[in-house]
Amino acid sequence: MSAGLVRRRGLLRGLAGGAAAMSALPHVRRGAENRGAGHGPDDVYGEDTRTRIPFHGPHQTALLTPPARATAFAALDVTADDRAGLAELLRTVTARARLLTAGGDPEPVGITGPPPDSGLLGPRIPAAGAVRLTLAAGASLFDGRYGLAARRPRRLTAMPVFPDDDLDPAWCHGDLALQLCADSRDTVLHALRDIARHTRGGMQIRWRLDGFTPPPRPSGTPRNLFGFKDGIANPDPRDAPLMDRLVWTGPGAGEPAWTAGGSYQVVRAIRMLVEFWDRVPLAEQERMLGRDRETGAPLDGERESDAPRYAEDPGGEVIPLDSHIRLADPRTPDSAGRRLLRRSYSYDRGLDSDGELDMGLLFCCYQRDPVRQFEAVQKRLAGEPLTDYVKPFGGGYYFVLPGVRDRADWFGRALLEGRSREEDHA
Repeated sequence: MSAGLVRRRGLLRGLAGGAAAMSALPHVRRGAENRGAGHGPDDVYGEDTRTRIPFHGPHQTALLTPPARATAFAALDVTADDRAGLAELLRTVTARARLLTAGGDPEPVGITGPPPDSGLLGPRIPAAGAVRLTLAAGASLFDGRYGLAARRPRRLTAMPVFPDDDLDPAWCHGDLALQLCADSRDTVLHALRDIARHTRGGMQIRWRLDGFTPPPRPSGTPRNLFGFKDGIANPDPRDAPLMDRLVWTGPGAGEPAWTAGGSYQVVRAIRMLVEFWDRVPLAEQERMLGRDRETGAPLDGERESDAPRYAEDPGGEVIPLDSHIRLADPRTPDSAGRRLLRRSYSYDRGLDSDGELDMGLLFCCYQRDPVRQFEAVQKRLAGEPLTDYVKPFGGGYYFVLPGVRDRADWFGRALLEGRSREEDHA
């Protein structure tokens, strides 16, 4: 390995380029409090970004926004008695989502009733820094209970077990998946309590994992619990044609018509054996990941935004052939069309039964086809050196429902009413 080639990146340590900010998205607007304040790309991860996105539209665009400071991911079992009960459940979730994402006053109740809101955020739900919500359906929702088997998204299955997994059934699957994201933990918890309160009898939490995103240190992409910048090579969510090719389902893909505007979501709960990792020499850590820990740059580059030059290193002397970044995205014409949009968080569950630190990664990604995109990556990563330090234990495959187009619409309406989106809005 050429010392000059690898170590010259150290001259620019600390000057790594920032990840592209979502503030430039045409469908994302910043609150009036921040207009003209000169916020840079890193501010989308700062305390209370005031980021707001419109609730109505063809897609659930919350998944395009950068990871917030706090999240709660809940997999849910639907307990509604019949299809009409399921429809009422989804109408209720939609109504609560409208209020929680826009802010406003809770509906008044009689003087003898319980308070209309937990009060966790004060007497009024604030619009600034409001929660962002994503709702998805699991394969089990399309069983015989609600007569939906024939309308199941074509590529939606239960998440399989991969070679390096150690899955716990109690932490897998679910009829629905609800992800709540916000710039403060109390905003997330307020939304979770509100939805749980209004859907009692219709669904219950199967498993839940809370996550967080640290601020960038010192700049650019935030770091995971191994200390490395995580999510550098994401496709640009501001590129609408690219999102249509990689993320959103549409006509011509063999999917039921109602799915247009949705996306496949893969969630993986991955424990990171941080105490074991912390005893590994830094040079070995960097070669396993393929990146410099301080700057995030590939081992043949200087900045985190630099693309690795695999063609100039066919033998893997600089970036090992079995490094994580090289296996995950070999930068070939074929792999370019299989990229996925990552939206991951760190989690901390305290200690396990042996008194060891229990923390890791709440991995989440979106794509048009989980087999062609996510599973292709998993096959390349099978047996990589990093598997000694991570243990996937839960998660699931879900289909993000199309967006709620207007106030007359609700999550899953086209699915349950048996009409296509085009027929519904003709």
